[in-house]
Amino acid sequence: MILRKLLPSLGTATAPSLTAAALATVALVAALAPAPGASADDTGNPAPPPGSSPVCAFYDGDRPTAFGEQGEQVSQAQCLLANRHYLRWSAVDGTFGAETLVAVQRFQADHPPLVPDGRVDGATWSALWHAGPNRVTPLPFP
Repeated sequence: MILRKLLPSLGTATAPSLTAAALATVALVAALAPAPGASADDTGNPAPPPGSSPVCAFYDGDRPTAFGEQGEQVSQAQCLLANRHYLRWSAVDGTFGAETLVAVQRFQADHPPLVPDGRVDGATWSALWHAGPNRVTPLPFP
């Protein structure tokens, strides 16, 4: 009865096809459910599964970005820093504040010949795009 409400196109489907549809629905729901042990950040967004790198799709340029700026380029830098475990996911907010500044400086210090000045210039953008995860967990913000 419930499946007929959810899937009105079944019409006069037979019991075996309803069972198959029910199993497919259960499999889909299970696949979309959060993984065990996954936690949400303070905005309610689920944490990415261990070992994964969520896609950063805010900005694809290399315009210099620095402390005090806001916008898509900042969100992109923050997302890339979070992917590389230099920034908490909850800090990806599109505002280049103190926590992002420290994350950029730490990333730059770990990737010579970058100068740890906290400014995301062309060389830092390139390193952010091409670097793999370096840290197991984000460094604490001082």
